[in-house]
Amino acid sequence: MPEIGGSGQMRLRRSRVLVIGAGGLGAPALQYLAAAGVGTIGIVDDDVVDASNLQRQVIHRDEDIGLPKVVSAARALRALNPYVTIKTFQQRFNAEIAGELIAEYDIILDGTDNFETRYLINKICVAQKRPLVSGALSQWEGQISLFDPTQSGPCYQCIFPSAPAPEFAPSCSQVGVFTALPGVIGSFMAAEALKYLLGAGTPLLSRMAMYNVLDAQSRVIKTKQRADCPICHPL
Repeated sequence: MPEIGGSGQMRLRRSRVLVIGAGGLGAPALQYLAAAGVGTIGIVDDDVVDASNLQRQVIHRDEDIGLPKVVSAARALRALNPYVTIKTFQQRFNAEIAGELIAEYDIILDGTDNFETRYLINKICVAQKRPLVSGALSQWEGQISLFDPTQSGPCYQCIFPSAPAPEFAPSCSQVGVFTALPGVIGSFMAAEALKYLLGAGTPLLSRMAMYNVLDAQSRVIKTKQRADCPICHPL
């Protein structure tokens, strides 16, 4: 492929990608990043594999039930591509580790499922000037965007200035998610990260893609920075 070639493959080999969350979104994203030959992949997750995860978190298997997700995911990635360096962080992403950890990577993928963690990831990415690929799921629909205020794009908090009330943003464990949807959105997340690292194509910067698998409909909307955003406006 002319956009990649030998030089592009070497760029991927030198790249470092941090995936926060080894669940529904992180699972397919991690698999494609490793398969593509990203040199160093970091995985952050404090959870263990449960039987209820297996219908959508495809990196884990039945025999992995009870294992920490970072251990299960790392084992799968090493089996897929033994030449990738895998770093695991079996802990909840928090303010104590956020700055130092994010600074080590070229791009961050947010596969978490709560606004508190999403806001923290966004805040540190802006402070460290790191691009952020963020995906989200709910039942039959998913969304994805690339946030990079250094390129005049909005940050995550520009688009979602405050967390909605819990009853308006239930988690996947509360309302469910269609089994194949995380694979679709997680693969898009990996694609956006790989495009960024390769400098190929047009990224989802200042745009958000949404896909409804039930109706097989997709749309892309434009987004923009908020002049009063407390996180990225000083940039």
